[in-house]
Amino acid sequence: MSNKVIMLGNEAIARGAYEAGVKVSSAYPGTPSTEISEYLAKYDEVYTEWAPNEKVAAEVAIGASIAGVRSLACMKHVGLNVASDPLYTFAYTGVTGGSVLVVADDPGLASSQNEQDTRMIARAAHVPVLEPSDSGEAKDFMKYAYELSEKYDTPVILRTTTKLAHSQSTVELCDRVEVEDKAYERNVAKYVMMPASAIGRHLYVEDRERRMAADSASFPVNKVEINDKKLGFITCGIAYQYVKEACPDASVLKLGLVNPISRELIASFIEQVETVYVFEELEPVIEEQVRAWGFDVKGKECFTRQGEYSANMLKKVIYGEGGAVFAKQETPNRPPILCPGCPHRSVFSVLNKLKIHASGDIGCYTLGAVAPLSVIDSTICMGASISALHGMEKARGKEYVKNWVAVIGDSTFLHTGINSLVNMVYNKATGTVMILDNRTTGMTGHQDHAATGKTLKGEETNAIDFPTLCRAIGVENVIEVNAFDVKELERVITESVNSDTLTVIITKSPCVLLKGQKFPNKCAVDPDKCRKCGMCMKIGCPAMTKGEDGKVKIDPTMCNGCGLCKNYCKFGAIETVVK
Repeated sequence: MSNKVIMLGNEAIARGAYEAGVKVSSAYPGTPSTEISEYLAKYDEVYTEWAPNEKVAAEVAIGASIAGVRSLACMKHVGLNVASDPLYTFAYTGVTGGSVLVVADDPGLASSQNEQDTRMIARAAHVPVLEPSDSGEAKDFMKYAYELSEKYDTPVILRTTTKLAHSQSTVELCDRVEVEDKAYERNVAKYVMMPASAIGRHLYVEDRERRMAADSASFPVNKVEINDKKLGFITCGIAYQYVKEACPDASVLKLGLVNPISRELIASFIEQVETVYVFEELEPVIEEQVRAWGFDVKGKECFTRQGEYSANMLKKVIYGEGGAVFAKQETPNRPPILCPGCPHRSVFSVLNKLKIHASGDIGCYTLGAVAPLSVIDSTICMGASISALHGMEKARGKEYVKNWVAVIGDSTFLHTGINSLVNMVYNKATGTVMILDNRTTGMTGHQDHAATGKTLKGEETNAIDFPTLCRAIGVENVIEVNAFDVKELERVITESVNSDTLTVIITKSPCVLLKGQKFPNKCAVDPDKCRKCGMCMKIGCPAMTKGEDGKVKIDPTMCNGCGLCKNYCKFGAIETVVK
């Protein structure tokens, strides 16, 4: 019986952590990294959890490492921004048990607000980075990362990308290695980063990086393939697959360790090849180092810094217009939209009616920025909606924010929104904050969080109560309302924005896609009563369309029976159909 299986990149990463003997894993869900923790949670030997944010996840992994076990923290690229505070210091302290941060970059912005390159942060933090090119390497590199972590006394980043995370290839399964817990020994100079200790550790970090760069020429994750010596590529990660597809006869230096890189290895390869291209997605991280050493290579003058690469792109550069691997397929434009029955649509329809602007946040509710709802005016990063609203008030005064609210989801509020609300309380703000509580982390695939009452393992646990939490930090005016009670919602919002009191409005309605949600009713249009006014269409529900006669129709296969459309029909043309 074969022990080879087909796995997604994220599943392979989880398998690698399991086989490496990891005992503690903490993460915050973020596409394209989310599934790693969900797969890892299936292994009983590994403690897994959802943390409130990536900073906490990294700190949990650090604590587990100090205690002497192998640990893991997972996040997407923008999550590393949140975790960078402990990461920079973790690079100084080093590890006891091996520790890895898996960071998933998102070239092409499939589900992110920017295209930052994790390798840039890793270089600044002096943290080594491994980057696999397929699922098999994803599993193997995870195991190797723990070896490097413990050998060189350093945290290690395993960098992945959207394409790698969500593509499939062959993985060879191995047994789990039970790594003996390392004994804890108190070491103030190593783990207490007061200035006197940190000065010495900084010197250690520089020496460690030099040693690793020198040693890396012989690391098995770096591979040299000498073929046609007229054309060669220095590449890494998923870009290696495009090189092999577009230029199968070329010579290739595939770097598995992308920070630090070996000058000896680079020099040896370039000496053997006539023309060398550095082919790497996003920033010219490898290219700049190679050029700084005085080597003549081609790079970003030929390839873009934006988006995902492809075999087509590479072949066009190398062989000209006639070198396309596949003909480009035009796909129909399909803009993202809130689901039928989404409680956010109800909230945004009321804000739109009241002509109120919304300072937005990261989550499904960002879709409230587009027509026809058109109420979200800003989206910056997790938790920024509340802080930005506060900044508006301090910049323009109380009257200005009577035309604004901050909207934030339940998981995002727990992530970094709490600190922002504390700041509003402390600095005497008067704005209106709306927590859109749909009982899940919706955009990343419905993960639990600290207010849902369930852990990553599915166990029952204490659930944070938002009204109690808000009052505990000093918010006196806290209001709960059903997201689909349009009249009450309109009344509450109007009163709140016109008051001189800091108000938190909590709209409680579960996401329609949550497992176990039942919709016994549907909505239907009586064509004899429809006046073609189009008011019901303003909510932008995808279940609703206009027929050739101009009258509205509701697709019963899409309708979730939320009844929001009924609130906007003045002629009683929309009825609830009871199953």
